[in-house]
Amino acid sequence: MQQNHNRLWKVGIVVSLFLLIVLFLSACGKTNTDKTTKSSDVKADKTTKTISTVNGEIEIPTQPKRIVAEEYLGSLIALDVIPVGAPELTLKNYYFKDKLKGVSDTGVYGKPSAENILAMNPDLIITGNNESYKILSKIAPTIVVPYGDLKNAHEELTYFGKLLNKEDEAKDWLETYDEQIADAKAKVDAAIKVDKSFSIMEDAGKVTYVYGDNFGRGGQAIYQAFGRKPPKSIAEKIMKKQWAELSEEMIPEYAGDYIIMTSNGRTVEDFKKNPIWGSLEAVKNDHLYIWPEERSWYYDPIATLAQVEELTTWLTNLKQ
Repeated sequence: MQQNHNRLWKVGIVVSLFLLIVLFLSACGKTNTDKTTKSSDVKADKTTKTISTVNGEIEIPTQPKRIVAEEYLGSLIALDVIPVGAPELTLKNYYFKDKLKGVSDTGVYGKPSAENILAMNPDLIITGNNESYKILSKIAPTIVVPYGDLKNAHEELTYFGKLLNKEDEAKDWLETYDEQIADAKAKVDAAIKVDKSFSIMEDAGKVTYVYGDNFGRGGQAIYQAFGRKPPKSIAEKIMKKQWAELSEEMIPEYAGDYIIMTSNGRTVEDFKKNPIWGSLEAVKNDHLYIWPEERSWYYDPIATLAQVEELTTWLTNLKQ
């Protein structure tokens, strides 16, 4: 009798232990399931993210679908992001206007129409002009990246790749960009001595403008991609301010061995006939390149790459 009692007691202990183990494993499974569920919920809930901007912390969609690009349109297109709206001037971009069919006009460049943009129902607005932030931010989350804050193609593509969850696309695009730039630079270096100076200029009738490396007109191509320099006497000044207005008397001081000139109405022969321009070594040696504003004004990564190719062709075919 005692033996049966002991045996039953031991069986009871084993059964109890078994039940405890089952309950423990069940609880663990539930806990893990809860954790997984909570983790999934957290991931599912991350439809927005917070971005630090000049206007403080801004909450934006993690996957914006309807972007208005008041600025930086070229960088978006390089990342295969086509906005719903952009200013008329950038919609006419010589280098990618064919990709923008169906994109709506937001108004005059630098002076967006709130009415136009509101009708586009955007979920994100990107601009370089903080003056319009108050109006635009009432329509949709607005990111202001002041002009000049992003210094080159690498900074632009990296920034917008991160902003729009297109980091892999940005990396791939920049790798191809770097390869093409390196190839072009090698060709130019083989054709033009590296100590030769370059000037980026624009004909504005009675005055002439000169530019640095981040103001379009070929500056990104010549100074950034090719690594060339302005005349030493004015290099620091022009790179710091990025532009200057020149009277006729100032032109010789700012003229390099090679001049990249934006002009919509004057030819090389016109400049040669002018007493001041005709006296410059660059003009006398046919080291003056003239292109219209339609091709020179734009400074986005896509435009810069195309300008590099155009200027490489010119420079490598010059008689030295």
